[in-house]
Amino acid sequence: MAAARQVLCLWALLGVPRVRCEPIRYSVAEEGESGSVVADVAEDAGLAPAQLSARRARIASPAGRQHFRLERGSGRLVVAERLDREEMCGRSRTCTLAFELLLADPLQFFPIEVSVEDINDHSPVFPDERVTFKIPETSDPGSRFPVGAAQDLDIGSNDIQAYSIIPENEYFTVFIQSENEKFIELVLEKPLDREEQPEMDFTLVATDGGSPPRTGSTQIHIVVLDINDNAPIFTQKLYIGHVLENAPEGSVVLRVVANDADEGFNGDISYQFSQSVGHRHSLFTINSKTGEIGIAKPLDFETEKKHKLTVQAVDGGGLSSMCNVIVEVLDVNDNAPEIVVSSFNSPLPENVEPGTVIALFAVRDQDSGVNGEITCALEEQLSFSLRPAFKNYYELVTVSTLDREERAQHMVVVTAADAGSPPLTSTHTFSVDISDVNDNAPAFNQTSYTMYVHENNAPALLVGAVKATDADAGPNAKVSYSVVPARGPEEEPCSCVSVNSESGGVFVLRPLDYEQLRQLEVVVSAADAGSPPLSSSVSVRLLVVDENDNAPLVLHPSAQDSSPPSSELVPAGAEAGDLVSKVVAVDADSGQNSWLSYQLLRATEPGLFAVGAQSGEVRLRRPPTERDAAKQKLVVLVRDNGRPPLSATAALSVLLVPGSWDAQLPQQSPAAGEDDGSLTTSLIIALVFVSLLFLLSAAAFVACKVCKRKELSSGPVLYGASSVQSYVADGAAAGTLPHAYCYEVSLTTGSGNSEFKFLKPVLPSLPAQHCSTGVGGAHAEEFPPVPVTMGDADFESPGMQSVAQLNGF
Repeated sequence: MAAARQVLCLWALLGVPRVRCEPIRYSVAEEGESGSVVADVAEDAGLAPAQLSARRARIASPAGRQHFRLERGSGRLVVAERLDREEMCGRSRTCTLAFELLLADPLQFFPIEVSVEDINDHSPVFPDERVTFKIPETSDPGSRFPVGAAQDLDIGSNDIQAYSIIPENEYFTVFIQSENEKFIELVLEKPLDREEQPEMDFTLVATDGGSPPRTGSTQIHIVVLDINDNAPIFTQKLYIGHVLENAPEGSVVLRVVANDADEGFNGDISYQFSQSVGHRHSLFTINSKTGEIGIAKPLDFETEKKHKLTVQAVDGGGLSSMCNVIVEVLDVNDNAPEIVVSSFNSPLPENVEPGTVIALFAVRDQDSGVNGEITCALEEQLSFSLRPAFKNYYELVTVSTLDREERAQHMVVVTAADAGSPPLTSTHTFSVDISDVNDNAPAFNQTSYTMYVHENNAPALLVGAVKATDADAGPNAKVSYSVVPARGPEEEPCSCVSVNSESGGVFVLRPLDYEQLRQLEVVVSAADAGSPPLSSSVSVRLLVVDENDNAPLVLHPSAQDSSPPSSELVPAGAEAGDLVSKVVAVDADSGQNSWLSYQLLRATEPGLFAVGAQSGEVRLRRPPTERDAAKQKLVVLVRDNGRPPLSATAALSVLLVPGSWDAQLPQQSPAAGEDDGSLTTSLIIALVFVSLLFLLSAAAFVACKVCKRKELSSGPVLYGASSVQSYVADGAAAGTLPHAYCYEVSLTTGSGNSEFKFLKPVLPSLPAQHCSTGVGGAHAEEFPPVPVTMGDADFESPGMQSVAQLNGF
């Protein structure tokens, strides 16, 4: 069997899925066994057999019933079930089965038509197995007696070709009339004689044109009657009636009328259907008396548009005649359009290009004419549209980009409506699920995070959490967290902080020391599990909260070395409120933890001295007297403002210079002036000695601290004792940093009084202190120089010099 190869349409090559404009046609004989090969459809479609399996080729029939199947391995089209042409198409001259060969990836289909050829598988069948004719003996030669024609369900050459009488007799011959519908008549060739032969029997045989031919027969019984010389005559040879297909049962379609010239019993006419082959007569009834033809069962225009009936009129004498009746069924719009889906792809990735075909379907309406004209439309869909494909096929295509995060499912409703009055509609809903594509990076709920941790924290302490969400779904929305280098992959990430990969909890892994590390900043990345993964990052700033873990450190007077403390000199003429000394202390903590207060803890003469609570200045509460001990020992308590407070003590030694405790010195002779000069020299020597001793003590203190710091820095310790410079830097910030003092003792002559002046401290500019965390990529902080106040005392003296200044403070 040969297939008519067709060419592809030009428009099918310009972006539309490949569709053949003309179908591939085959022919196959009916009654073929299941599995019979029809043709090699893969070769005729220009496809390799391997493509059929790879592209999931299948057969799709609009009628729903699959008469054929496709062998993907060989590409052959075979019969799926026994084909009965008469069952599928009746006596139609052509019997064509239409279906499509569908392929996916990409979507492509080929229309196929298979013509089912008739074979001679049916024998002729007469309406009745036995027919009786009552013929008057006076009938003239040439009289005709109609016989119901045999019916053969086959067509063409396999239909009935000839009639014959067996055994042949001299009285009757067969005449075939072919006007509109075949009529078979027995023609009387010789007059009958009832007295000679009252009855006779013979067989009427119908033979078709098949090879070999098939036959059918009916028995003819002739009864010779006395005189009834007029047969009924119909008013029309052909009656045509019209009826709507939705006419109710019992409705009268038309009425046939026959007249008989005889009178009495011979003129009584009864009507009946002559031809009963098939189911036509079961749809209609005929009133034997009136000849009215009515509807016995519902009619269907889509099943059969025209019904051909044969009515026989028989009079009381046995004479009869026939007429043809054609009942034409008129179509009404009683069938809604049908939507037959051939292919549907769901779910659909959200990144598909506009114009992608997601469904292929056909529409059909069993009504005819205007009632069968169909239009298709979508109900309020902006993302999809319909595109005609081939004949009554439509494609459902995308017209815009899809976003699963905006809408995960589209309910696309296709409405098919006919043009009847009123129009009938049907709908089909395509549930288009949108599958996720990893097109959204995780997003944090904050642009940055600030977290706090108290110093000296426990290891692996949870200090907070970051949170990121991903608008995607499934693995594409699973977020994992990690700490990444702040300045690029070449930098190691901070080892002090980690983040839980699932919950986003931020943990501080080791104890922190505020005095070493005040803040650090890390970058946390959130990545999804897509392929490839998408990520985003956020800055997490970790602020270390100071704890009161450092006691005040007394810088002056120094008690860090073994040298004896220096003594402060108080001249005999000192007055109440004069500055004796100043206790200088610093606290490595910050804020209120570094606010220092001073108080006199013990003293040889408690009522002689007073200590400034904020400044640490030791002043005379009253002028010294002769009753006061020459050497006074003081213990000053230095306490911070922490909770609980920490404290330290400073020991002072004050030497009261002996002399006249009067308000004024007496007048001196020249000899006494020499004694005064000697005393002045002694005091200057003593003051120089005390100053040198203080410088040596300060130098020893600094050297000791430097050595300890080197020992600490040699080991892997993140935190520890603060260096002297750090203490002094914090002391500067707290306002307790010591300044250099210049002590000047002068004795004047001629005034009769001795004077001991305590001068204002020299205020050198402190260099800016730079503090850098040095851990985890944290930023360095610069602390500007802080001016230091020395309390309320403000002593003026010309020629002020710096006798001692601590370096590095």
